[in-house]
Amino acid sequence: MFMDTTAALPTFNSLDELTQLITHRRGLYVRWSRGPESDLPKTSSTDDLTGIKLPGLSASPLDIEDWWGERPARIWVARRLYDYCHLPHIKDPRTRPWVLHGSETARGPDNEPLVTEIEPIGWISDQVITDVSRIITEQPGPWGTLDRDESSERPPSPLEPPPRRHDHR
Repeated sequence: MFMDTTAALPTFNSLDELTQLITHRRGLYVRWSRGPESDLPKTSSTDDLTGIKLPGLSASPLDIEDWWGERPARIWVARRLYDYCHLPHIKDPRTRPWVLHGSETARGPDNEPLVTEIEPIGWISDQVITDVSRIITEQPGPWGTLDRDESSERPPSPLEPPPRRHDHR
């Protein structure tokens, strides 16, 4: 049932094309997953930390906030897409971004929207993600994805005992 919908989805091949849609329609989200075919039958994400089933699909909102003002919409969209572009490298190489329209029903443990009543809109091409990465790296401030790579340095938790020191005197 969903396979036909997924196969028929259009692909956004330019950031400008996607930005045009986002500036004219509200309630859009980007989801990084294997696609509607695998997501829609269950319409539920799972919290990676606890394994708890969440009451909707986790997605990132694409609506441009009022406080963004007259700043370029394409930078807004680029930033929203860039935040999770690391997922195909750390979760599953079949993970792809796709745009959906839906209703936020709750917030997940990372304060991300959990969305139901999903209407798939289209795939986002690899070229758009390449363009997004270039746009973000050209901005004046440093910015990274929301990658929680375990290999990156993290500050010690106040709940963990300090590392043991071995003094060789």
